[in-house]
This record gives sequence, C-alpha cells and structure tokens, in this order.
Amino acid sequence: MTDEPRLEEQALSQAVEMGLSSLLDDAENIDVDVRTDLLKMAQGQADSVSVEGRGLAIQKDIRVQEMELHADNVAINLFDAIFGQIKLNHPLDATARVVLTEQDINRALSSDYIRSKFQSMELNADGQIVTLEPQQLEMHLPGDGKMEFSGKMLLHDVDKARQVGFAAVVRPRTSSTPILLEGFSCNPGEGISLELTIALMEKLGELANLPYFDLQGMAIRIKELYVEEGSLTLYTEAYVKQIPN
Repeated sequence: MTDEPRLEEQALSQAVEMGLSSLLDDAENIDVDVRTDLLKMAQGQADSVSVEGRGLAIQKDIRVQEMELHADNVAINLFDAIFGQIKLNHPLDATARVVLTEQDINRALSSDYIRSKFQSMELNADGQIVTLEPQQLEMHLPGDGKMEFSGKMLLHDVDKARQVGFAAVVRPRTSSTPILLEGFSCNPGEGISLELTIALMEKLGELANLPYFDLQGMAIRIKELYVEEGSLTLYTEAYVKQIPN
C-alpha cells in the first residue's frame, strides 16, 4: 500500500488479524490490511481486506506455505471479530494466490479430511459399473511443469475386490492447453483393462474441468496453476459465504 493506514484501520486490521490467527492451528506470519473509514467501520463495512500469510496450518495436516488474499466490499461483525470470531454479514468474492510445497501436498493427501472427500469413485467401463476406492496417493513435483502421481486404489469389480498400484504423469491445464496425461501405468501383475483405464481418464478429466470446488461453504475456482520443482502456485477466485471453522 502506498498510503499509510489510519488509526481506525490499524485497529480493525489488528482485530481481524487476531481473529484469523485464532482460527489457525499455527502461523509463521500473518498480516491483515483493512481499508475503511469510521462511518463504514461503525457499520461493520470495509472497502477492502488484504491478507498475507506464511506457514499457515489451517488444521491438522493441512498447511499452506504462502497465501495472499484480497476481497473488496467486506461486511463483518466487528464485535465478534474483536473476540476472535470472523463472521461475514454477507457473502464476498475474493482472489488469492496460494503456494503449496510438495511436502504440504502429500501431508494433506494423507489427512483424514482429504480422504473423506475422495472415499470412492464410480466408473462406467463399457456398460459395467466399477468402484474405485483410493487408499494411498502421493504427488512428486520434479519440475518442467510436470505432476507425478503414484499410489494404490481398491478396485471393486462385480463380486470381487483387488488392490491396484499405479503411477501417472500429468501436465496441468493452462490458458492455452488442456490437461495432458503423459503417462499412466499399473504395477506389474496389477493391471486394469483398457476400458476401465479409458473410463478412469474420462472421470479424472471431468473432475479437472469442474467449474469450481466446494470447500466448507466456499466455492473455489482455480484460474491458473503453475508447477515448479517442489511446489505448486495456484491463482484462485472464491465465493465465500462464511469463513470456514
């Protein structure tokens, strides 16, 4: 910011900062900048709110290396904010830049919260309904814009179930190219049929092209995703009904 915040802006920024900090399990650093005036402040309104954070532990095993968030025309309950509870008086639109390390991603993928979001997946393989249950998933970011996945899944096929180990190499969607699957293979002796492979690729393509993802009352859309060695950077838009617990 080029202009110095007024005293009331500094006070409100500190109140919101304390409220956000109380929602996190841990934070190496968090800085909040609220722009408003006394009249709007009395009404719980702000022209804009910007948040910058580093090393944010949102909950157990869910960590963000860096985050920059910005929202305009924000209305919050000031009394609750002072006591560490951030409640929105109306939904808001926000933009954010989020950086995740490879270690952060793999810890999240093994967390109970993420596992609960991907318990099973039904596929139609040439007219036959097959269920895949992810059991283990890891991501490796070697650089060169690639995302390497490996793991195990439980395949429920008619009246039997068997474990399948797999590996895949993906290039994420960009503004000029769709998501690209550069390679997919199963562990020796644990292969799946061509029909099921095609059905799985189609299902993953559907998930990758969803217009938004729902996360605890927030509709999040990934605009850009940049892959570097050891880290992912996401540029997102979000419609926030309420700050998640």
